[in-house]
Amino acid sequence: MGITDTGSRFASPPCLAGEIAPDYFDPMAVDPEQARDVARWRTSERTRLRAERQALSVSDRAAVGAAVARHLRELLVTRFDGAQGRVISAYWPIKGEPDLRPLMADLHAAGVTLALPVVDQEAAPLVFRRWTPDTIMVLGSWNIPVPPPEADALTPDITLAPLVGWDSQGCRLGYGGGYFDRTLAALTPRPFTIGIGFHSAYLTTIFPQPHDIPLDVILTQEGVQVSRQTP
Repeated sequence: MGITDTGSRFASPPCLAGEIAPDYFDPMAVDPEQARDVARWRTSERTRLRAERQALSVSDRAAVGAAVARHLRELLVTRFDGAQGRVISAYWPIKGEPDLRPLMADLHAAGVTLALPVVDQEAAPLVFRRWTPDTIMVLGSWNIPVPPPEADALTPDITLAPLVGWDSQGCRLGYGGGYFDRTLAALTPRPFTIGIGFHSAYLTTIFPQPHDIPLDVILTQEGVQVSRQTP
């Protein structure tokens, strides 16, 4: 499935990245000046998109979360037989991200194994600890609630990745720490990756760099927007 008509656009960047012509843009980032421009542009876009997301009312964000959960449930049923016997890495919502915790509880009740990502070491791949609705959470990096160290370590079959921005190639604009890409590069076999975000966070391109790993599916409150492969 391709991208729906969201209206291609660039934001007003504080650098040259938004002015880079497609025939000039170097996806291998061998041009250091261009790579710096892209980094500055991404910082600006993160700020803009997060501000737009945070400006939504609580009820509007709740409606987005409910719609995303509905589409995600359908995706898991149609492509993974409900994810029975699989491990899903979800996320604990922060900074206005779609809240999928009710769906996480439903999946747990249906016998699906859930995990949450944890920054165990800076500049290293994430680890995944088992989560249930009864898990007593502790504060991890950036004060994000995570399962405690004694929770079972798991390897996910399916990973949900919250998006700040996304493009039609399945590339994800995250928070800039590189943890998710670093983790995907380290996991063998690589889990099936589903980006979760707001439909309005579409970007014409994120100007992918060598470390950017495209996701398998991009899912918003409007449904599946990008689907790159079958499981």
